[in-house]
Amino acid sequence: MSHTVVKVLIHIVFTPKHRHHCLNEEICSRLYPYINKIIQNLGCYPYQIGGIEDHIHILCGLGKTISISKLIEEIKISTSKWLKLNYSELSGFYWQSGYGVFSVSLSHFNVIKNYIANQIDHHKPK
Repeated sequence: MSHTVVKVLIHIVFTPKHRHHCLNEEICSRLYPYINKIIQNLGCYPYQIGGIEDHIHILCGLGKTISISKLIEEIKISTSKWLKLNYSELSGFYWQSGYGVFSVSLSHFNVIKNYIANQIDHHKPK
């Protein structure tokens, strides 16, 4: 094969330090587009970003020149700085060091995309 083809879909989950409930709707309305741009600038493909006050989910396609750990590191470093700069109440903000990453098959792509898009409903008390 004379060219490189990569189709690796991943579902990423990470949280603020101590699962602090600090990611309100107003913050997320600006944070998610910022994350989207970071992912694109790293040569990856953002499909869905969502979450609630204490965690974020990202569905993306991994680019051909970046590792999963480097992608997450870049997202966390950039967003941590951005949150501290743009929200004085988050001057001490940090992400937890850990994260979850799960492979996503093409047959489950829409299920995971909808799950992430509907995080607020998913976490409502029943």
